[in-house]
Amino acid sequence: MQDLGISVLFQGNNFLRLCAGLWVTFRIALISMGLSIPFGLLFGMLMNVNQKIIRGLCRIYLEFVRIMPQLVLLFIVYFGMAKAFGINMPGETAAVIVFTFWGTAEIGDLIRSALISIPKHQYESGYGLGLTKLQVYFYVIIPQIIRRLLPLAINLLTRMIKTTSLVVLIGVVEVVKVGKQIIDASRYTVPTAAIWIYGVIFIMYFVICYVFSKMAGTLEKNLKY
Repeated sequence: MQDLGISVLFQGNNFLRLCAGLWVTFRIALISMGLSIPFGLLFGMLMNVNQKIIRGLCRIYLEFVRIMPQLVLLFIVYFGMAKAFGINMPGETAAVIVFTFWGTAEIGDLIRSALISIPKHQYESGYGLGLTKLQVYFYVIIPQIIRRLLPLAINLLTRMIKTTSLVVLIGVVEVVKVGKQIIDASRYTVPTAAIWIYGVIFIMYFVICYVFSKMAGTLEKNLKY
């Protein structure tokens, strides 16, 4: 057993450390998604207003997020903002800011598309019943948007979970960082540890993303009109 690279998983609390690192990964993605949904809802509504200036600014923001790599945004927030404003920002906080910034744009664009797809007669029917514009959105439009948005939001969450591997470069001790620490500590005693540790990390990512992908598929079928 000592000659096998997999043995490093059972030394001390290495496996528990990997699980703790995976929780950090999942927590960053979950918090970011939780913040992205309300901000994205507001952003999506702004993208559909009649004022060209507001719509133009929203379009610039959306294109900026899509063009700029998340790694560059992480460096800008963690290194750039920290030095420019003298902020002592934890890496996890910087990651949540960047992922929320990204998620808001993605969710907002989905909501914009959903709002466009809703027939105009549903708005007119709500106004005909004496509802205000806010009430029409709250009671008629938003429930339909949520039904359409949930599967897509879960798919975005899986993308966030996979992309969180980048936060290791700003010092966040997530699952990839923990794996590297275990490999470095076992470099001489277990030379083949790397393939086993990274293999386990791959399986962890696969299981979580697969579960969420299946959940999104099930929701899409059940919520389909």
